[in-house]
Amino acid sequence: MAGATEGATSDALLARILTSLDDDKAEDIVQIDLRGKSAMADYMVICSGRSTRQVAAISEKLIDRIKSEFGRLSKVEGKETGDWVLIDTGDVIVHVFRPEVREFYQIEKMWLPGGTA
Repeated sequence: MAGATEGATSDALLARILTSLDDDKAEDIVQIDLRGKSAMADYMVICSGRSTRQVAAISEKLIDRIKSEFGRLSKVEGKETGDWVLIDTGDVIVHVFRPEVREFYQIEKMWLPGGTA
């Protein structure tokens, strides 16, 4: 029964993350289902901000919302530079990129089925 509760929690967390990113005008939001593919998380979300300032703002607001609404402290890398911020909420991993950096790394291609990225 615990699995069903965890699934609902990760789904609710994913939904809130997607809403937060949309509210803060993140661009090209991609959601990847990792269940059964990786033990690190249930979902991965990748999006872009137009500038280092927007990437940092999107990330900061998302971290604050996750903390206040779900009581989760997220692990964060890269917020100081604002080129690529990784936010690990436990069940959902979020990558917020500047467009040029996202294009360079193309991490979607590692996780999406062939031809969909």
